[in-house]
Amino acid sequence: MAQLHCYVPNEVAEQFHQKAKHAHLSVSKYLASLVKKEVCSRWPDNYFELFGSWEGDPLERPEQGEYERRRELK
Repeated sequence: MAQLHCYVPNEVAEQFHQKAKHAHLSVSKYLASLVKKEVCSRWPDNYFELFGSWEGDPLERPEQGEYERRRELK
């Protein structure tokens, strides 16, 4: 497994330690989870090919009703 090194100001490091503690993770695991989330966030394979592929009954929007009347703000 690769190791990454970075430098941050002391105040940022302290906040980071607190967030890792709050998440019940070591600093290393917390940082790895953030990096993975940032790097690996993408649409699933074939996601966009699903558009227009619904084969069931047509979807209908239910009646929306009337808007609620409220006093004007002054």
